[in-house]
Amino acid sequence: MSTATEPRARVATATPPPGRRRRRLDHQTATAWILVLPFAVLFLAFTAGPVIGSLLMSFTDMRQRDLRTPFAVNGVGFDNYIKAFQDETFRKAAFNTAYFVVIGVPLTLVVALAAAVLLDRGLKKVQGLFKVGYYLPVVTSIVAIAVIWRFVLAPESGLVNTVLGWVGIDGPNWLASKTWAMPSLIAMAVWRNFGSAMIIFLAGLQGIPQSVEEAGQIDGAGPWQRFRYLILPLLRLTILFNCVTTGIGYLQFFEEPFVMTEGGPLNSTISVSMYTYQQFGFGNYGLATAMAYLLFVVIAVVTFIQFRLLREK
Repeated sequence: MSTATEPRARVATATPPPGRRRRRLDHQTATAWILVLPFAVLFLAFTAGPVIGSLLMSFTDMRQRDLRTPFAVNGVGFDNYIKAFQDETFRKAAFNTAYFVVIGVPLTLVVALAAAVLLDRGLKKVQGLFKVGYYLPVVTSIVAIAVIWRFVLAPESGLVNTVLGWVGIDGPNWLASKTWAMPSLIAMAVWRNFGSAMIIFLAGLQGIPQSVEEAGQIDGAGPWQRFRYLILPLLRLTILFNCVTTGIGYLQFFEEPFVMTEGGPLNSTISVSMYTYQQFGFGNYGLATAMAYLLFVVIAVVTFIQFRLLREK
């Protein structure tokens, strides 16, 4: 009996009293707060503070002249949001942004997935070279890319119209046409951004066990059936990630029209981000922040819908 109770007695005596445990927890909590404090101060000063301030600004009539007396502005409620919806140019920018996203995101993901499958199945020996080549536009300056594409799409001496001329087709002035300006920007955006999604798709494909496809092949499934019913369902989370990140980026597209078309011709390529930027330049700070938060709400709603549709069941 004594040998059975001795370890239990030693454990009981080794347990610190409640007061000491409480002091230890308080010390750990204080240490954690000390370590977190620098980040918390920077976050409040440079992230949370400006976000809250801009949200409050969207409910005021603040303009450029009010910068010296920011607390003397008047509250206008939801007037700025109503003005945004009533602004014909803003509605046009919203339509252009939706057009860019609805066409650009699926096209980017399809091209990225096709390139990833090609690298995973057919070009394994030179996979590294092609990954670098496809990813290079992602890390290249948008200004440099825009200059190159403006030369490529030039109406008379551009590469595209030159090639079309070889087969007897008179190519349009791509960036000055209301019909072709937005498709040209979408083509450039797909070329520039599919490399990022391709890398992620390639990682997802390489994470699928080879035995899965071998089992489908034994059951008599063809290449397309194996890809459609085995590979794609296993890529659901990868598709979700690429869809969300690409969609958020395309909803905020700004550089393409700003550098290449300046929103023209006749506002056919102006985006919500670009029009919001213009309103800030005009000094309409209250209206501009309202437009920015409308875009934020749209991004949140679209992201929520994507999670609902593509989440694992």
